[in-house]
Amino acid sequence: MIVTAVERRRGRLDVYVDGELACTIDRVLAAERDVRPGRTFIAAELIALEQEAARRAAIAAALRLLSYRPRSERELRQRLVRKKLPKRAVDAAVVRMRELGYLDDAAFARFYAETRQATRPSSQRLLRVELRQRGVEQEAAEEATEDISDETAAYQAASRRVRALGGLEYEKFRERLGAFLTRRGFSYGVARSTIERCWAELSEQRGADAG
Repeated sequence: MIVTAVERRRGRLDVYVDGELACTIDRVLAAERDVRPGRTFIAAELIALEQEAARRAAIAAALRLLSYRPRSERELRQRLVRKKLPKRAVDAAVVRMRELGYLDDAAFARFYAETRQATRPSSQRLLRVELRQRGVEQEAAEEATEDISDETAAYQAASRRVRALGGLEYEKFRERLGAFLTRRGFSYGVARSTIERCWAELSEQRGADAG
């Protein structure tokens, strides 16, 4: 088998063997393996070249994905598979990310829980469900959420909705805020006490404004 052409495309090289596209590699790999027109490959060498190209592509893709935000191992695998990378290359990329310290489900779980509570407060139970759906082990999910107080989280979440519901009568206020808190995973008891607290504060504020 002979390399008949090497064409540059978007910073990478398309390698044609016997007139057909065999693989796409980076310039570093091309230099390392002396890939150039006229170069002869045996089948095993070409397979090894393709596998190494896929491995490097998977690692590069993993680094890009993790540069945007932390991800669980399952999330990273799913994204790499969607790029139609071979399983062997995906496995190699995951191992490399672990070695570099960029892939750690326990650290991801802590990041996820902290971010969600800062931006969209939810119940401890719901957060654990979401983490498990992302492939985080039960123990890591529990450790990441063990300090979350549903009462505090529910009040933080409700406080952001009170202004929009402030003009409603009590029944409508209770109904809408209750539905909102339920969607965030809070129990009936926590939702009820949070609604009463917010209504009392709203009534007090109305009284102060009227006075």
